[in-house]
Amino acid sequence: MATDCLDCPLRNCGLFVPFSAEELEFMREFKAGEITVMPGETFLSEGDGSSGLYTVLEGAGTRYKTLEDGRRQVINFLLPGDFIGMQASLMGEMKHSASASTVMRLCRFNRADLWKLFRSYPERAYALTWIGAVEEHFLGEAIATLGQRDAGQRLGWALLRLHARQMAAGLARGMAVPLAFRQQDLADALGLSLVHTNKTLARFRRAGWADWSKGWLKIPDRATLAHHCGVENEGPEPRPLI
Repeated sequence: MATDCLDCPLRNCGLFVPFSAEELEFMREFKAGEITVMPGETFLSEGDGSSGLYTVLEGAGTRYKTLEDGRRQVINFLLPGDFIGMQASLMGEMKHSASASTVMRLCRFNRADLWKLFRSYPERAYALTWIGAVEEHFLGEAIATLGQRDAGQRLGWALLRLHARQMAAGLARGMAVPLAFRQQDLADALGLSLVHTNKTLARFRRAGWADWSKGWLKIPDRATLAHHCGVENEGPEPRPLI
């Protein structure tokens, strides 16, 4: 059975901005159901003009572009609370693809009701603008990382961002968070070879800065990892939930 918005586990997480009573009632109408996506399954495809609107309720995935020669560039990672599918609604078609890295549960929304959200609930509609601005900021930071940071700095930056987001979402066990991606996914996202990524992760593990194994990432001291990688130890800002 689909989760009622009243019982959404994400609403109880301090990472997300609370709904007003009216907004919550609208979201219950806006939500059309849920879908389950299996690991490796693509649920949004580049060029698709009829994709749905989704929020990640559980699980993790990747957004990526496929180049002309078949190579893949991972754009970013999908985590609980991420809203996806707006590109097709506003630009006519998806400009990237999205696939599941774990079993994912997605809330599905009525695309036809999107404009009602803008007309009747401007504060919640503004959340879509906020989400777009945050993604633009992330991509700018990612470009700076790819262009100006070495392999250790790139990997430290990525691990700290993923760790902070999962911690803020209440998914931690001590100082460990779930991270079910492949090393190849991280290598693709950071413009590194798989061998270089593996060696750098091994160096982090030997130094006691970070340990990514068996689907979990443990960072005993975030400030230490940030210091040695020359990156900022930032946590995620409170973000809206659609």
